[in-house]
Amino acid sequence: MLGAALAPAMAERGTGVIINIGSWMSRVGVPYAAGYTATKAALEQMTRTWAAEFGPSGVRVNTVAPGVTLTPDNEAFREILDHQTAGTPAGVVAIPGDIAAAVRFLASDAASMIHGTTLDADGGIVTTRLR
Repeated sequence: MLGAALAPAMAERGTGVIINIGSWMSRVGVPYAAGYTATKAALEQMTRTWAAEFGPSGVRVNTVAPGVTLTPDNEAFREILDHQTAGTPAGVVAIPGDIAAAVRFLASDAASMIHGTTLDADGGIVTTRLR
């Protein structure tokens, strides 16, 4: 993993930010997706572990967990994506720019006190149901 290769040099310099990309699916049971959901859950735990390991040396490690996101690869499934997000507070499918904004925030100095956490950029799909 790239973070494992870069973190020691960042720690030696005394500064750096690692942002892992997780998924909303790490926190819910999804039929036929055990491998995917398990690896995303493991990534969140690795984020916490690396924050403990490298944080004292000035390296911040966090995860962004996107929700249902429209990409060129899944445009054909737009109706399904819309259905998945209809009962969320946001009520819409995310676009890559929404996820990029969360990553940009965690990479910024404004997030200097955020270590070892997962920022859900999921429109509320994991925490809230409106219907």
